[in-house]
Amino acid sequence: MSKFKVKGLDKLQKQLKNMESAAKELGKTTSISFDELFITSFMSKNTKFNSFDEFLKAGSFKVESQNDFEAIPDDEMDQHVMKNTNFKDWQTMLETATQEYIQKKLGF
Repeated sequence: MSKFKVKGLDKLQKQLKNMESAAKELGKTTSISFDELFITSFMSKNTKFNSFDEFLKAGSFKVESQNDFEAIPDDEMDQHVMKNTNFKDWQTMLETATQEYIQKKLGF
C-alpha cells in the first residue's frame, strides 16, 4: 500500500481553529451597532447611500436613540427601503446585513 502525504492540513486546521474562536466570540455578542452592521461597503453596494445615517436622513427619519429608531412606523421604513435599496423591505435588508456581518466575522 502506498503512503500519501496530504499538504495543507496544518493550514486548514489553523483556519478551523480561527473560525471556532470567532464563532465563540460571536456567540457572546448581545448587540451590534448599526455602524458595525451597515458598513460603508454594504451600504454603497446595496443602497443609494454610503452610510446608514445618510439612509435615515434621506427618509426624513430623525434618529438619535434606539427609541427613536423603534418609533419609525414599519410601513414607512419598508417604503424607504423599497425605493432606495436592493431590498424589498427592512427585514430583508437587516437579515442580509446580519448574514454578511457573521460571514465576515467567521472569515468567509
